[in-house]
Amino acid sequence: MEKQLLLGDEAIALGAIHAGLSGVYAYPGTPSTEITEFIQTHPEARERGIRSRWCTNEKTAMEAALGMSYAGKRALVCMKHVGMNVCADAFVNSAITGVNGGLVVLAADDPSMHSSQNEQDSRFYGKFALVPILEPSNQQECYDMMQEAFALSERLKEPVLLRIVTRLAHSRAAVVTGEKRQQNAFSPSTDQWVLLPGIARQKYAALLEKQGAMEEEAEKSAFNRMEQGGNGRLGILACGIAYNYVKEAIGKEGHILKVSHYPLPQAQIQQLAHENEAILIVEDGQPVVEQDVKAMLGTGYKVLGRLTGHLPRTGELTPDNVAAALGKKCSTVYGKAQNVAVRPPQLCQGCGHRDVYGALRQIIEEMPDARVFGDIGCYTLGALPPFKALSSCVDMGASITMAKGAADAGLRPAIAVIGDSTFTHSGMTGLLDAINDNSPITVIISDNLTTGMTGGQDSAGLNKYEAICLGLGMDPAHLHVVTPLPKNIPAIAELIRQEIAYEGVSVIIPRRECIQTAARHAREKAKAQKAQ
Repeated sequence: MEKQLLLGDEAIALGAIHAGLSGVYAYPGTPSTEITEFIQTHPEARERGIRSRWCTNEKTAMEAALGMSYAGKRALVCMKHVGMNVCADAFVNSAITGVNGGLVVLAADDPSMHSSQNEQDSRFYGKFALVPILEPSNQQECYDMMQEAFALSERLKEPVLLRIVTRLAHSRAAVVTGEKRQQNAFSPSTDQWVLLPGIARQKYAALLEKQGAMEEEAEKSAFNRMEQGGNGRLGILACGIAYNYVKEAIGKEGHILKVSHYPLPQAQIQQLAHENEAILIVEDGQPVVEQDVKAMLGTGYKVLGRLTGHLPRTGELTPDNVAAALGKKCSTVYGKAQNVAVRPPQLCQGCGHRDVYGALRQIIEEMPDARVFGDIGCYTLGALPPFKALSSCVDMGASITMAKGAADAGLRPAIAVIGDSTFTHSGMTGLLDAINDNSPITVIISDNLTTGMTGGQDSAGLNKYEAICLGLGMDPAHLHVVTPLPKNIPAIAELIRQEIAYEGVSVIIPRRECIQTAARHAREKAKAQKAQ
């Protein structure tokens, strides 16, 4: 045993290594990225031969992890909350097939949308799939829960969803490590994993039969516990990280039920309700538990929380707003900084995306009817001043298909801007649709040779983009590669004008390495040369 100072993400990663992990499968997405990066660089993970390359998207990650589980090994899947939308088909069906080796799916939610386009709560996915959910309240539980999550998965033969939030993922605390478990032996499943309707009906019935066992696991879980106190007027049900905010506000004064293992421990909730006149539900995210407890206790019992206005309906919780909900003096220690100038995010000076938008601004000024459909990546900042170039940004890969749909409706010109990593994540199928329909759109794949927004991870299609486009059926005459530099902006703008005039699909690939990764590579090269 030893004590280490770890991010929540790092505690999860180390806990997984010590739990006998054989493979981590992920697509980078804040706030989950550091889990996979920690495993990729940890000496013990290398000694154990843990598979840790990035996947093309969250769906491929989920399916590969399920395949590793099929072979008897323990696998971890990591993603941010919107990645759950991408892998939902495989995730929900994995509950019906069941698992062999332990399978843990990590969803990192982002209340307040620090780096995301929505505030969705991944606990809904766990309920939807009818699988157990674990929600750590601190970094020590992040580590400890990995042993339990894999063991629980193997006891129930079901995937387990582990849900964290940004504040826990990216804060540090001391973590005491425990015993290290060896990896599972190779033992392919002998069960039937083919979801033909006749088999799937039997599997689904078996999943429903397991719900009682899942509820029993939650009732006896060490991660759910009752803390006595208070005056019988208000009981508090605190979920995950919210437990810390409650404790900061009231210390030992309150009657608290800490919940970090779902399904909800109904017996303990009934006890809390019996011993108090009302219950305040404190949960970071959407009112998942609040709605369930209201249904469980009936309309005659007072349940307070986000839905009743006692806590804010949107954004992450803070010690201040939790204290206010508990009737404590609110000092607004965690409020917005005063007398600080607003500093909107912007593309790095010298970034190749800037030169792409420099050319697009010329087109937009010349053609007021032009619309530029954007995508998810650091280049989404092209929507802000000084460029103000993008008309949309909805989800990964949406730019090409939205441009196609707008062109189908008669919009001219329709331009899509998508990054290299996003293109291989979920843009290729949209381009195939456009090619098959010969849609009159211009697609710009802005290639900075990395996954820039999340820290410079490898891009799945590195040096393959022209081949991918040609393989999809792209006309070579309308596939171009350019170098985005300030001196080349006029030439790039002229090329865009030419391709806009073409009544079919055009692809332009501006290619120049991200200046951040270029600087890092230069430092690594200099260090290697110095060591020789």
